[in-house]
Amino acid sequence: MGDVISIILGLLTIVGTWKLFTKFGKKGWYALIPFYDEYVMAHCARRENEAVKLMIFKGIYELTSIVGTVLISMYGEDSEAASYALIATIILFVPYFIYSVRIFLALCDVFGRSRKWALLWVFVSALPAMVWGFSSKFQPISEEEIAAREGGSVDTADLHLAGLGDGLSIDITDRTAKNFFKSKTLLRDIHMKIQPGHMVLLLGGSGAGKTTFLNAVTGYEKANAVIQLDKGDLYKNYKDMKYDVGFVPQQDLMRGSDTVYRTIADAAALRLPKGLTSEEKKQKIDETLDLFGLGMLKSSLVDKLSGGQRKRLSIAMEFISDPKLFILDEPDSGLDGVVARSLFKELRDIANSGKIVMVITHTPDRVIDLFDDVIVLAKDSDRTGRLTYFGPIKEAYEFFGKDSMEGILLAINQKEEGGEGRAEELLQSYEALVKEREAGGEAS
Repeated sequence: MGDVISIILGLLTIVGTWKLFTKFGKKGWYALIPFYDEYVMAHCARRENEAVKLMIFKGIYELTSIVGTVLISMYGEDSEAASYALIATIILFVPYFIYSVRIFLALCDVFGRSRKWALLWVFVSALPAMVWGFSSKFQPISEEEIAAREGGSVDTADLHLAGLGDGLSIDITDRTAKNFFKSKTLLRDIHMKIQPGHMVLLLGGSGAGKTTFLNAVTGYEKANAVIQLDKGDLYKNYKDMKYDVGFVPQQDLMRGSDTVYRTIADAAALRLPKGLTSEEKKQKIDETLDLFGLGMLKSSLVDKLSGGQRKRLSIAMEFISDPKLFILDEPDSGLDGVVARSLFKELRDIANSGKIVMVITHTPDRVIDLFDDVIVLAKDSDRTGRLTYFGPIKEAYEFFGKDSMEGILLAINQKEEGGEGRAEELLQSYEALVKEREAGGEAS
C-alpha cells in the first residue's frame, strides 16, 4: 500500500511540476527527465548559478543510495561495506537537502508566497506542485515586485522606463535558451514604454536578438519579463489577450487556391469574438477589405494577387481582430520603393488611429519619416542582445552621431561584421541617458 501511495504522489508531483514549468515559458515535459527537472526548477526560482550544483548533488546522492541498497542486499545490513555506503549517503544528502531548501525558498519569493510553503515542497512536494501548477492565483512575479515587497531594489530598476497605464510596457530582465546543460542569455535588461499612436522601428544587426525580442513581447516565447498592454498583463492573461496583438511574419501562410474573401473570413472565424452575429462578422470583413484596398478583389484567388496585394492581405488577416499592438516583420520584403512606401503610409494611418505599430525593415531610411521612435538592439561583449537606444528618431541621430539608420547600424555592428564595433561604448552612454531622463522626469 505504501508503494502505491508513493507512486501516486510521485505522479502528482510530475504533473504539477509540468504545469508549473509552463508558467515560466519552459517545456512542461522537462518534469519527466530525472535530475534535469531539478535544474529547470532552479532556473524557475531564478537561482541559475545553483542549478548545476543541485542537479549534480541529486545525481550523486541517488547513485550512492542505489549502491548502498545493492551492498546491503549482497552483504547484509551489518556489513562494513553497507555501513560505509550508509554514511556516504547521509553525507551527500546534506548538501542536496540544503540546495533544495534554498531553491524552494527562492521559488516562494518568485511566486510572492509565504516561505512556509518551502516545508511542503521538501516533504510533500505533490501538494504544492499541484496547487502552484494548476491554480491561476499562483503566478510568478517580477524581480521589481519582489524587491518592492521586501523594501529593496534591483539593479535593473535604474533602467526602468515603463509604468502602468495605456500603451505597451516592456520589462525584460532576461531571455535565456538552454542547450543541454548550458544556458545562453539571448536578451538582457530591456525596458521601455511605448505610447499609443506611435509607429516604432526595430533596428539591430544580425544576431542582435530582434526576432527573440518580438517573440518575447508577443508571448510566443516567454522571457523572464513583464509585458503589459493597456494595463493588462500579456503573460498572465495570454488566452484572453492574444488577439490584442497582431503579428505579420515575413512569409505569408495563405492558401493560393482560396479567394481573398475566404482568406479573411477564415481569419475572422479564428480571431473575432464568438458572440458576433453572421451579419456583424460580414460587416467587419468588408470594412477590413476596404481599409486595405482589397474590396474590389474579394473574389480573386490569392495566387493571382501582386506582391503588394498579398502583403496587404496578410496584414488584413491580423488586423481583423482590431489589435492594440501591431507587429510586422519586413512587410516591404520583395516590394519596390513606391509600393513599399504606400504600404508604410497605411501602417502610419493605423498608428494614427491609436494603435502601436512596430516594424522590422531592412530599408528603413526610405520610410523613416513615417516613424515616431526607434528601438536599437546590439550585441554586448557576451554576444547578448541589449537595448542600446529607445526614443524619438531625431534624438537617435544625435545620440549616435549619425544622419541615417544605416549609419546607426554601422556604429553598433562588430568590426568583424564590417561595423565600427562601438556597441559597448554606446550601451554605457544609453544607461547614462536613461538616468538623465529619469532625473528630469522626477524634477518635473
